[in-house]
Amino acid sequence: MPDLHIQRDHQLGLTKAREVARHWARKAEEKFDMECTYEEGETQDTLSFSRAGVSGTLRVDAGQFDMHAKLGFLFGSFKDRIEAEIGSQLDALLGTTPPTTA
Repeated sequence: MPDLHIQRDHQLGLTKAREVARHWARKAEEKFDMECTYEEGETQDTLSFSRAGVSGTLRVDAGQFDMHAKLGFLFGSFKDRIEAEIGSQLDALLGTTPPTTA
């Protein structure tokens, strides 16, 4: 199964980052029929998400979002497109521009 990894640094602090992560979860539930669970920790939270063909986690802390996901066979061929879409969504929620790649 193809792996998806998206990482975004931010300067929101944990409280605001939690709001952003929960907002992303609501959108994922509505738009993509994902099942999301959110667990708060003292210094890091974990958002778990899944649906047929996709499962993963979004780790949230005071300075970074770190998403790892496994894509099933059918979604695997769309890995680059899915990664770009999720990255764009996070960038929009964070009010940032995407990182440049060399």
